[in-house]
Amino acid sequence: MPFYSNRIRRILDKWPGKQRLGIYRFLPLFFVLGAALEFSMINWTVGETNFYHTFKKRQAKNFVEEKLQITQGQVQTPTKEVA
Repeated sequence: MPFYSNRIRRILDKWPGKQRLGIYRFLPLFFVLGAALEFSMINWTVGETNFYHTFKKRQAKNFVEEKLQITQGQVQTPTKEVA
Protein backbone atom coordinates (compact mmCIF):
# COMPACT_ATOMS: atom_id res chain seq x y z
CA MET A 1 0.00 0.00 0.00
CA PRO A 2 1.78 3.17 -1.15
CA PHE A 3 1.78 6.20 1.08
CA TYR A 4 0.72 9.45 -0.58
CA SER A 5 -1.05 12.63 0.27
CA ASN A 6 -3.78 14.22 -1.80
CA ARG A 7 -2.49 17.67 -0.84
CA ILE A 8 1.01 16.88 -2.12
CA ARG A 9 -0.44 15.35 -5.28
CA ARG A 10 -2.46 18.53 -5.97
CA ILE A 11 0.62 20.72 -5.46
CA LEU A 12 2.72 18.56 -7.79
CA ASP A 13 -0.02 18.48 -10.44
CA LYS A 14 -0.20 22.28 -10.43
CA TRP A 15 3.54 22.58 -11.15
CA PRO A 16 3.89 23.95 -14.72
CA GLY A 17 5.28 21.97 -17.65
CA LYS A 18 3.62 18.61 -17.10
CA GLN A 19 2.61 18.08 -20.74
CA ARG A 20 5.89 19.09 -22.33
CA LEU A 21 8.55 18.02 -19.82
CA GLY A 22 6.84 15.33 -17.74
CA ILE A 23 8.79 14.36 -14.64
CA TYR A 24 11.75 16.53 -15.75
CA ARG A 25 9.77 19.68 -14.99
CA PHE A 26 11.18 19.57 -11.45
CA LEU A 27 14.81 19.65 -12.66
CA PRO A 28 15.19 23.46 -12.43
CA LEU A 29 13.96 23.36 -8.84
CA PHE A 30 16.61 20.80 -7.88
CA PHE A 31 19.28 22.77 -9.73
CA VAL A 32 18.43 25.89 -7.72
CA LEU A 33 18.35 23.92 -4.46
CA GLY A 34 21.78 22.45 -5.22
CA ALA A 35 23.19 25.89 -6.01
CA ALA A 36 21.77 27.25 -2.74
CA LEU A 37 23.35 24.38 -0.81
CA GLU A 38 26.73 25.03 -2.44
CA PHE A 39 26.44 28.76 -1.74
CA SER A 40 25.70 28.07 1.91
CA MET A 41 28.64 25.68 2.19
CA ILE A 42 30.98 28.36 0.85
CA ASN A 43 29.69 31.43 2.64
CA TRP A 44 28.21 30.38 5.96
CA THR A 45 30.69 29.98 8.78
CA VAL A 46 30.25 28.41 12.17
CA GLY A 47 32.74 29.95 14.55
CA GLU A 48 35.95 30.25 12.55
CA THR A 49 35.35 27.51 10.01
CA ASN A 50 33.12 26.46 7.16
CA PHE A 51 32.93 23.38 4.94
CA TYR A 52 35.73 24.39 2.61
CA HIS A 53 38.16 25.32 5.40
CA THR A 54 37.64 21.85 6.84
CA PHE A 55 37.99 20.21 3.42
CA LYS A 56 41.19 22.10 2.59
CA LYS A 57 42.68 21.30 6.01
CA ARG A 58 41.98 17.59 5.50
CA GLN A 59 43.43 17.70 1.98
CA ALA A 60 46.63 19.37 3.24
CA LYS A 61 46.94 16.80 6.03
CA ASN A 62 46.63 13.92 3.56
CA PHE A 63 49.19 15.54 1.25
CA VAL A 64 51.74 15.97 4.07
CA GLU A 65 51.23 12.41 5.29
CA GLU A 66 51.74 11.10 1.76
CA LYS A 67 54.93 13.14 1.32
CA LEU A 68 56.28 11.88 4.66
CA GLN A 69 55.68 8.30 3.60
CA ILE A 70 57.51 8.91 0.31
CA THR A 71 60.54 10.42 2.05
CA GLN A 72 60.65 7.53 4.54
CA GLY A 73 60.44 4.93 1.77
CA GLN A 74 57.15 3.52 2.94
CA VAL A 75 55.25 4.06 -0.27
CA GLN A 76 52.83 1.31 -1.08
CA THR A 77 51.47 1.14 -4.58
CA PRO A 78 47.69 0.95 -4.70
CA THR A 79 46.40 -2.45 -5.72
CA LYS A 80 43.21 -3.15 -7.54
CA GLU A 81 40.85 -5.43 -5.71
CA VAL A 82 38.85 -7.75 -7.86
CA ALA A 83 35.35 -8.25 -6.58
